[in-house]
Amino acid sequence: MEIGFGNLINVDRTIAVVGPDSSPIRRIVQDAKDRGAVIDASSGRKTRAVIIMESEQIVMSALTPEEIEQNMREAVCDQ
Repeated sequence: MEIGFGNLINVDRTIAVVGPDSSPIRRIVQDAKDRGAVIDASSGRKTRAVIIMESEQIVMSALTPEEIEQNMREAVCDQ
């Protein structure tokens, strides 16, 4: 599934797609950064969505959670 700028993730391994602005999500992202488990797929743009993966990695995207949801629905329908 595309998460923007040609970056792809495995939709089957996705746990949640959330906005980056709440304090709990910011703590999750900071903890993942400390562990080296953050993948920044925003291509230098503002992070508008945080994707939590089964592997406990965090993927940051410049797409909104709503845009990612739409891409996720399309990816699931195409399977």
